[in-house]
Amino acid sequence: MRDPYQVLGVARDASEADVKKAFRKAAKTWHPDQNKDPKAKERFAEINAAYEIVGDKEKRGQFDRGEIDAEGKPKFQGFEGFHPGAGGRGGFGGGQGFEGFSFGFGQDGRVDPSDIFGDAFRDAMGGRARGRRAPPRGADIEAEIVISLRDAAEGGQKRLHLPSGSDVNMNIPAGIRDGKVMRLKGQGDPSPFGGEHGDALLTVRIAPDERFTLDGDTLRARLPVDLEDAVLGGKVRVPTLDGEVAMTIPPMTSSGRSLRLRGKGFPTGKGDARGDLIVTVEVRLPEGADDELTALMQKRRDARV
Repeated sequence: MRDPYQVLGVARDASEADVKKAFRKAAKTWHPDQNKDPKAKERFAEINAAYEIVGDKEKRGQFDRGEIDAEGKPKFQGFEGFHPGAGGRGGFGGGQGFEGFSFGFGQDGRVDPSDIFGDAFRDAMGGRARGRRAPPRGADIEAEIVISLRDAAEGGQKRLHLPSGSDVNMNIPAGIRDGKVMRLKGQGDPSPFGGEHGDALLTVRIAPDERFTLDGDTLRARLPVDLEDAVLGGKVRVPTLDGEVAMTIPPMTSSGRSLRLRGKGFPTGKGDARGDLIVTVEVRLPEGADDELTALMQKRRDARV
């Protein structure tokens, strides 16, 4: 894998805020649901994997110090305290093996492997050398997934590409919130000792929407309204997460006035209940010259003098 700083396009001394900003921009650009480039899935996975390193303060420090590689795996440091040599500490001649444990020879003069590796394997495998405990599970992996506002509201099955390289189906509950962490059992790193895989911990991020702003259970939207509808009132079409609906504009509605559509907002998480949609009116003047409107406005101005 490439250097995670290069993948995210940030300098090594970039702040946490700059790193997060770069990640969100790259994730939105290369999300497979938004980008039809054949390499989008691969690029999206690479971006997530890079953010796992650079976006985590501890892992970022380990990477900068050369303790882990670009995939987050520890770099091999060698054995400490093992000195092959006859008769010395840590050698094979004096009945000592790796520093910290010992082994001996059997009656026939041959080394007994169970003496050599028994203690080490019991420690490393959590005591399972004699079947007493299960081996430790693999490490959990963390990543962020970006979904649309509509997907967050509706929920359902979604195909995801994990940093591990595997594709999984995840059930997203309706009304999920930004920042929610979901756990996928067994989708983390494998155990080096033959135990169960770790889990994948996925933090949900809701992508910005062009039409709506989410405020708790409330959706907010701005609606351009023609001058004649604002003055005389009338029916207008308003976008919602479920499609357009009709809304009545009262006569003499000023620009900036907010109108409420009940039950057309974001799911509350309580059954089928939803919040409201707040629509803010923006009065739209006619484009180009309008002699009749100009004359009317001039007449009203003259009347106030």
